[in-house]
Amino acid sequence: MSRAERSALWQRRLFEAEAGLTRYLTEQHGGRDLAGWIAVRGELFSGLPESDSEPAAWQRVFFRAQALMERFLISRYGHGELRAWAEANAQVHRYVEPDHGQGALDPVLRIARQAELYASEYRLLPSGRDRAAVEIAHCAIWDYRERARSRGVPLSLKSPCEYCTHATAANIAVKGYLPHHELLEGPDGHGCRWEAVATGEPASGSRPSGPGAAAPDPRSGRPPRAGRGPAPDPRGAEHAGRPAAEGDGVCAA
Repeated sequence: MSRAERSALWQRRLFEAEAGLTRYLTEQHGGRDLAGWIAVRGELFSGLPESDSEPAAWQRVFFRAQALMERFLISRYGHGELRAWAEANAQVHRYVEPDHGQGALDPVLRIARQAELYASEYRLLPSGRDRAAVEIAHCAIWDYRERARSRGVPLSLKSPCEYCTHATAANIAVKGYLPHHELLEGPDGHGCRWEAVATGEPASGSRPSGPGAAAPDPRSGRPPRAGRGPAPDPRGAEHAGRPAAEGDGVCAA
């Protein structure tokens, strides 16, 4: 992705998360804790960089905002409400994430672009319109979290997977595909494999995700099936081999 595309995606993710939490509070709690939420929103949007600022500046804004929203939600409603927040975010994502006409590959490419934002090591697996998959061998969100923690950013979750698995599954489902995933842990660190499958297509064996699926233990995993390799450009093979834009690390979903 270009510098401008990276900054724009950080801003889109911030909008999805904030608008989703506002939707969640409205629908699930009838507007309770309005004063608290308005105060948090003031913190989210204070001191924002210019829209065309470096991606690293928007990454810091997003990560700080995500941490503030997680703390607000968990302190008032409990850890079990992460899934409901993720599903509310997905309803926003439905409208603000463009469809590119590539079927199941569209939601998988969004995952790949998010992985690229953090400089995670990933590869797109053989995909088509009815089934698409991405494997992240090393999720750099974990690395970024530790750097943020060292800067004094308070983190409410023990693992980024606690929220990210709900959010990613919901984003796939809201686009009309069945999400499946498995968490990986091996020599390259923490990773995951995600698959989007058209209704009626058999999955390749990953764990079912999304509403109604049992939530996995985010700390468990299986060894990755492949080692590290160059990250393909998620826009397609015609971009392969071009150097990725520089960035200082990675999320939350």
